[in-house]
Amino acid sequence: MKYVRSLYRRRVRHRERHFVIEGLRLVEEALKAGVVPTLVFFTPDLSDSRRGQELLTLIEGLSGGCFVVTEQVMRALSDTVSPQGILAVVPFVELPFPENPWLILVVDRVRDPGNLGAILRSAEAAGVGQVILTPATVDIYSPKVVRGAMGAHFHLPIAAKISWSKIAEALEDRQVLLAEAEGEKVYYEVDWTKPSALIVGGEAEGAGQAAEKLATERIAIPMQGKVESLNVAVAAGVILFEAARQRGIQHQRKCNGKFGRVSSWQQTENASRA
Repeated sequence: MKYVRSLYRRRVRHRERHFVIEGLRLVEEALKAGVVPTLVFFTPDLSDSRRGQELLTLIEGLSGGCFVVTEQVMRALSDTVSPQGILAVVPFVELPFPENPWLILVVDRVRDPGNLGAILRSAEAAGVGQVILTPATVDIYSPKVVRGAMGAHFHLPIAAKISWSKIAEALEDRQVLLAEAEGEKVYYEVDWTKPSALIVGGEAEGAGQAAEKLATERIAIPMQGKVESLNVAVAAGVILFEAARQRGIQHQRKCNGKFGRVSSWQQTENASRA
């Protein structure tokens, strides 16, 4: 119990290279991705549902420690107000990075863990190839980030605490769009079928000077009403799904073969896959 509680501290998480996941959904996503928990704790009522029974069947065959605990113990282990009856300790996830991802998302100075979790969830849903987190961004394995991402950690290649010099290298030969309220171009006017990178900045101050220097263009989301800006997670989702929409249209045109030519970049990508 002391070990599990200690993993809620960033320093300990990164020393042990393990973090805590809670709830049926997150444990299921970890297992689907082939992540083997080191420890699993669950309450007796987990087996009351068919879904819980199926999950227990999978867990009992694992090599890690598996323990039945009381609800009182689960509350002591949990970081949530209403635990869902299962909690696991899993190793840090290190997914391979694609050689030429269609879209890279850079998250700079986002310090709210709920926002980062939501951004990662949207990035996974929109088909982002890689996410890069700058040193000024909240810890990717913070409990609130993990809950908000809803399993994105297990499927989305993420590089954390990367220096701007390394980021500049990763973004070479692609358009780099910085999302900001005063951007000179509307986000849906961008050609997102090109190799691209989107930078989103923190809630209060936006992206830093390093991000501004790296950007080739600044984009904005036009708004009605009197609000000055959108929540960073909402803004990121809006832009990412526009990029995914354009990407989907391009793919559909390629498949149909009669709605125009495929971009040279797409031809290169298809050739490399072949």
